[in-house]
Amino acid sequence: MTTYNHSAYIARAIEGVLMQRTEFEVELLIGEDCSQDNTLAIVREYVAKYPDRIRLITAERNVGMRENYRRTALASRGRYVAYCDGDDCWVDKDKLQRQVEALEADNEIGMCYTRSERRIEHSDKRWSYPKGEMLTHFEGLLFNNTVENCTAVARRELIERYYREVQPEKHPEWLTDDAPMWIWFSAESRIVALEGVTAVHYLLQESVSQSDNYRKRIAFCDSLVDISLWFDNRYCNGKFAAKLLRKRMEVALWVLSYNGSFGEYFSRWWSDVKRTPRLLINLAGYGLAVKKVWRKRNS
Repeated sequence: MTTYNHSAYIARAIEGVLMQRTEFEVELLIGEDCSQDNTLAIVREYVAKYPDRIRLITAERNVGMRENYRRTALASRGRYVAYCDGDDCWVDKDKLQRQVEALEADNEIGMCYTRSERRIEHSDKRWSYPKGEMLTHFEGLLFNNTVENCTAVARRELIERYYREVQPEKHPEWLTDDAPMWIWFSAESRIVALEGVTAVHYLLQESVSQSDNYRKRIAFCDSLVDISLWFDNRYCNGKFAAKLLRKRMEVALWVLSYNGSFGEYFSRWWSDVKRTPRLLINLAGYGLAVKKVWRKRNS
């Protein structure tokens, strides 16, 4: 469990782990990244209360989200590692038992995940994620990551291999660590998806993946495609590069069709065309431009 400035949520996340009914021991590792609120004090209260079940991972300085994610996972001593961010929570008491049983049944399975419930902070809006198919194969996850981090349980030995072989710390342009890990898992092992909602993922107003700033949203989506391009090149010699680059362009232009100036829209379109000339004939770029003009005239 990784946490930073989660004082409003961390107790709920911890309780979701403590309530698990399992036939095996569970150690909760909490990577606390020098929060500026009361998160660390709350975590220490739980550590004092459950010293045999909770271990605190921290440092003298803030190390950042991705390094905190890595150091916490690699500090694990169990056969399997289950993930849950400090602002999410598990809601199924049998979550770990079911997933570990699936992993124990077949050594070729490297990771197991379930559906989640997504909730928007300070809102009654909620829905099951993913709404459609739970993807488990390499090509599917290249284009659409349906793995919610707070539902995943993976083999520790494979997590260690991932960090040794991929070395994500050498890719500062990657804005997340879980998406590339699950793509790698789909290439190097089998992934199994179990039906049922076991966790809640809260969509906060401002986070790495969610923002009111449309430029930050575009940057995160660009990063996801760049991650996929890297793995496509590593495992498929760029077989899916054209489709991925088209997706990268279309997602950004869709966001810009609602936000920003015409100049910003054209600048992004031209940047993508210069990088990949074949995108000049991508009709989506022109269609979204027309929609932007229409929205401007009718606003």
